[in-house]
Amino acid sequence: MQRRTLMAAAAGLVATASLAAPRIVGAAGATTLKFLPLADLNSLDPHITGSDVLAGHSAAVYDMLYSHDESFTPRRQMVEGETTSADGKLWQFTLRPGLRFHDGEPVLARDVVASLRRWAILDAFGKTLMDATDELSAASDRVVQFRLKKPFPRLIQALAKFSSPGPFIIPERQAVLGITKPIVDVIGSGPFRFRADERVLGSRIVYQRFDGYVPRADGVQSFQAGPKIASFDRVEWTIIPDASTAAAALIKGEVDWWDGVSPDLVPLLKGKPGLRVQINDLLGADGGMLFNTLHPPFNNPAIRRAILPAIKQADFMTAVAGDDRQFWRDQIGVFSAGKPMSTDAGLDIMTGDIARARAALLAAGYQGERVVVMQVGDYATLGALAEIGADTLRRIGMNVDVQVVDYGTMAQRRGNKNPPDKGGWSVYFAWYSGMNRFDPASHLTARGDGSYYGWANVPRLRALRDAWFDAGDLAAQQAIARDIQMTMLDAVPFIPLGEYFSSAATRASLGVVGRGTPLFYNIKKG
Repeated sequence: MQRRTLMAAAAGLVATASLAAPRIVGAAGATTLKFLPLADLNSLDPHITGSDVLAGHSAAVYDMLYSHDESFTPRRQMVEGETTSADGKLWQFTLRPGLRFHDGEPVLARDVVASLRRWAILDAFGKTLMDATDELSAASDRVVQFRLKKPFPRLIQALAKFSSPGPFIIPERQAVLGITKPIVDVIGSGPFRFRADERVLGSRIVYQRFDGYVPRADGVQSFQAGPKIASFDRVEWTIIPDASTAAAALIKGEVDWWDGVSPDLVPLLKGKPGLRVQINDLLGADGGMLFNTLHPPFNNPAIRRAILPAIKQADFMTAVAGDDRQFWRDQIGVFSAGKPMSTDAGLDIMTGDIARARAALLAAGYQGERVVVMQVGDYATLGALAEIGADTLRRIGMNVDVQVVDYGTMAQRRGNKNPPDKGGWSVYFAWYSGMNRFDPASHLTARGDGSYYGWANVPRLRALRDAWFDAGDLAAQQAIARDIQMTMLDAVPFIPLGEYFSSAATRASLGVVGRGTPLFYNIKKG
């Protein structure tokens, strides 16, 4: 396949970047942080949907009981301390004193209880925790209590899950309303308040420092863990889908921080004085092709399997990030590369063999059904995945209809279970945080219970995941993880497309930002 690139050559962009970018209101003063996100927020609700953009929003306005440091070790955040019984079935967590929501109300144990129950309805890790719980209650205003059916060794890891949707704490009065109506009135207890009155859809998002936030007095600042010190009065997000315009705004000093820089633009930005560029992923993002298993043609597992030989992960990754291997990896399976659960079992089928896939597709009974591919037009790296994916499906003989949508529309439409000709879809492409691919606990597409987009029902996956939680040692967990991967490659609810490491570019005056999800605390302008 001819190599494709995400953007024009960097040399061509030098001239573009020198042009005047759209005026961004206000100068980026010392008390205001100007930020360019990957895309606009498709939701304000920290529990209902998951995306890297939402994770950054949630980290600014909400808090959690525990947070991960850079070694992915859970550290206390809202929790002052915890105790457990000798049999591991009773846990009590005491909240730090002085925690308050943005409306001035104290954070109480009952808020935590209601928030965790709401989060667990849709989150894979949370649901597993609740299945192991007999009772979750508020023993007092500051004590949250779990009574477990059996020991759950990953309880604290669940409470520290940061990848969206995370177990963020919201007021009880919101949490008890359930998940049928997404939260739009953003009230958290984190270091920043969301300014709903200043939001402009598709253009602008504003946060204001919450003066009532009390950082931890102990701990080491590392990734999401430790004291959260908000040095800025305001954080302003500006949505600029066009990469060359975003680059121009950064170069001219109109913004401080651009998240998700295209690799094609990295040489340009590195050559500009006063800028700093770094690869900012800790675990990378895993690309995936997801199938709607409810409707033809992908309700037939044999047709989904037939696509595997045609996939060559390197084609997808070079379309996203070019030839520089520092930005991507191929031969990626179900779990994040280089981590305890990762394996290469079964991946040798993905060789880019179009003829083999075409023959397998005919043998599987494909009848020329229309395949509706959702391609995101305002999120460049997702658009690149869809471009290569649609071309691959065409080349093996499928009747492909590419429908270009914005990111917010895709995020909403992927929940539509109607047939493709009635507003639904056949295929879409997504990035998943490495935290959501670290192991089976939070892996969204390996649940096998029909609850995640695509709605694949694979009983063997459910059984293997349950067995993984009960496994006694690392070797047993790794063996089960291998079986999960082989089962996924047989049922094919999704196809892994490689791992991408995105870059962030900042004004040098901002200092070095943390790696991973954009966090707007513990940084300041020099």
